[in-house]
Amino acid sequence: MKPFPMIKALCWVLVVVVADQLTKLWVVGVFLPYESKEVIPGFFNLAFVTNTGAAFGILAGEQNIWRQLFFVGVAGVALVVLVGAFRQYRNRGALHVAAIIMVAGGALGNLIDRLRLGHVIDFLDFYYRTHHWPAFNLADSAITVGVGLFLLATIREPEPTEMGSETHE
Repeated sequence: MKPFPMIKALCWVLVVVVADQLTKLWVVGVFLPYESKEVIPGFFNLAFVTNTGAAFGILAGEQNIWRQLFFVGVAGVALVVLVGAFRQYRNRGALHVAAIIMVAGGALGNLIDRLRLGHVIDFLDFYYRTHHWPAFNLADSAITVGVGLFLLATIREPEPTEMGSETHE
């Protein structure tokens, strides 16, 4: 299998980042902070929420400079690891490549928010009655779907066989 070109992968990462940033710009332009509009009654709202923490608001209460340094550092390390993963998996198939592209694009999209704004803009609010899932954004979705795709691709990948070993029934 021919390896997936790095430049093509970077272009797809850019597509994820641009889509994420455009949706966040739309939310900021249409909603007031903490405003919410019901889309599917009893299930889904669009809302303008800021998140200074990680997933589910983890570390949101920490001092700003340390929190920012931590998240920027973690995102930087993650992006370096993803480049290495891309190099290792780029010839294993489209599912691995798509997964790495989505995770990298999502990580970069949220990193841009943290560097530019000091927080992440979340706007997708799913709930059932009074039980709300924490609000999230397109970058978070790309990361989650990317991780799921990577796990699926890894599970579906055939076991490597040793050269020269054959099984006879």
